[in-house]
Amino acid sequence: MLKQTIQQKLQVKLSPQQIQLMKMLQIPTMELDQRIKEEMEINPALEEGQDENESNDDEENQEQQEEQEDGSKEDDEIDLSDYFDDDETPDYKLKVNNHSSDDEERETPLGAGRTFQDLLYAQLGMTELDEQQRILADYLIGNLDENGYLRRELVAVANDLAFTMNVTTTVAELEEILAVIQELDPPGVAARDLRECLLIQVRRSEVRNADTVMAERVLVKYFDEFTRKHYEKIAKRMEIEESELKPAIDYILHLNPKPGNSMLESTRTVQHVVPDFLLMVEDDELKLTLNSRNAPELRISREYKDMMQHYAKAKVKDAKEKEALLFVKQKIDSAKWFIDAIKQRNDTLLYCMQAIVNYQKEFFLSGDETKLKPMILKDIADVVHMDISTISRVANSKHIQTPYGTYLLKYFFSESLSTDDGEEVSSREVKQILKDAIGAEQKRKPLTDEKLMELLNEKGYNIARRTVAKYREQLGIPVARLRKEW
Repeated sequence: MLKQTIQQKLQVKLSPQQIQLMKMLQIPTMELDQRIKEEMEINPALEEGQDENESNDDEENQEQQEEQEDGSKEDDEIDLSDYFDDDETPDYKLKVNNHSSDDEERETPLGAGRTFQDLLYAQLGMTELDEQQRILADYLIGNLDENGYLRRELVAVANDLAFTMNVTTTVAELEEILAVIQELDPPGVAARDLRECLLIQVRRSEVRNADTVMAERVLVKYFDEFTRKHYEKIAKRMEIEESELKPAIDYILHLNPKPGNSMLESTRTVQHVVPDFLLMVEDDELKLTLNSRNAPELRISREYKDMMQHYAKAKVKDAKEKEALLFVKQKIDSAKWFIDAIKQRNDTLLYCMQAIVNYQKEFFLSGDETKLKPMILKDIADVVHMDISTISRVANSKHIQTPYGTYLLKYFFSESLSTDDGEEVSSREVKQILKDAIGAEQKRKPLTDEKLMELLNEKGYNIARRTVAKYREQLGIPVARLRKEW
C-alpha cells in the first residue's frame, strides 16, 4: 500500500564552492596553474588580471569604481523570475544535468616514446630468421618484464603458443631463439635471472682479461656467496688473496642488473619543483609568503557584466534571450565561485603554513634537523582549529623554500620518542643520528641493528632494535651485511 508522509531530516551538504575549495587545497602550485588555465578555457567570463574595482588611479578609477558599484547593485536587483514565468520554453530544456561539475574526471594518460621492446623488435628485423622463428622471437620479447627479464618457464611459453596461437614448438627451439635475443642490445636482456643477466654481460664484454675471467668464475661457481658479500669465503675457496679478488668483484658490481631500464634512464624527464611557500630569515625573524604563482589575479570579464545588464534591461521574453541570459548568469556565478575558492585556498594555505613555521621555529631559524620537534597533523589542526583532513590536504605535495633548501611539508611531520629524561624528541632527529652513525662506520665491519640500538641507548634514546630496523628501512639503508665493502 502506497502512502505519503511528511518527515523532517537533518542533513549536512557541502556547497559546490566548498567542494571546489577542498580540491584546490590538495593541488600544488604547478597543478594550480594548469587548473586555472582549464577553468579559463571552459569559462569565458573568467579573465586573468587585476579587477577594475581594485585599481588605485585617482579620478578615472574612482569613477569606474562608482559605475561598477552601481552596476553591481543593478546585478543584485535583477529578478530572473520575470524572464521564466511563462510556459514557452520548459526549464529542463535549458539544462543538461547528466554530469556534475563536482565529479572528479580521471583520465588515463597516454604513454609516448619507444620502449626497450620496440628497440628489440627493430634489431630483430635485421636478423636472419624464418617465419616460425620470428613468431617465437616476437612472443618471447612480448613476455619480457619492465626490467628486461623473462620470468616465465619456457615450457609454459610453449603451451601458450600452442593454445593461443596454434603454433607448435619445443623448449629446445625456444632456447635457440632466446639465445638470439640475448645477443641483442642492451646486453643482459632476456635473461631468466640475475645470474644469467650478469653472465651475459661478462661474456659479451669486449675486454677479456684476468679480471673478467675471474668475474665469470665467481658468477658461475660462487654466486650465492657473492650475493651475501662473503668475499673472504670466495677468496679462500679460490685460494687467492682478497686483494686479487677485489678487481673482479668491482667489475661485477658495475654491471647493469636491470637492462630493461636502460632506455628509461636515458629518456627520464626531470621534474622541477616549484615551491608553494617562500621563507626568509631576517634579523632572527621568520617571514613567510606565498609563491606569487599561488595567488594569480583573476577577474570577471567586463564584457560578460555588460551582457548581463543588457539582457536584464531588455525585458524581452524571447526564448533565445532567456537562454542567453541563463548562460551568462551561470558563467558569471561560476567565475565568482572560482575566484573566491582561489582566495580561500591561499588564505588557508598561508594560515596553516604559518602555524607549522611557528611550531618548528627552532629548525627554521637554524636549519639544524635535530631541532625538529615531534609533530603530527593533529597538533597543527588543534592550533588552527581546523579538521585533520584539511591539514592533510594542505601538506599534500606542497614544498617550502627556505635558506637551507626546499622541503616537502610532510618532512616536518614525524613521530615522537622519549629520552631517559622524559623529553619528547622527533623521530627525524633519531633518523639523522642513525644516518650519521652509518655514514661514519667502518665499511669492512658495518654496524648491525643491535649495535645501532646500543649506540642510541647510550645517547639517551629509548628505542628497540625493531624500531631501529624500521627507521633504517625508511632511510633506504640496507642491512649491515649488504653494506659491507672492501
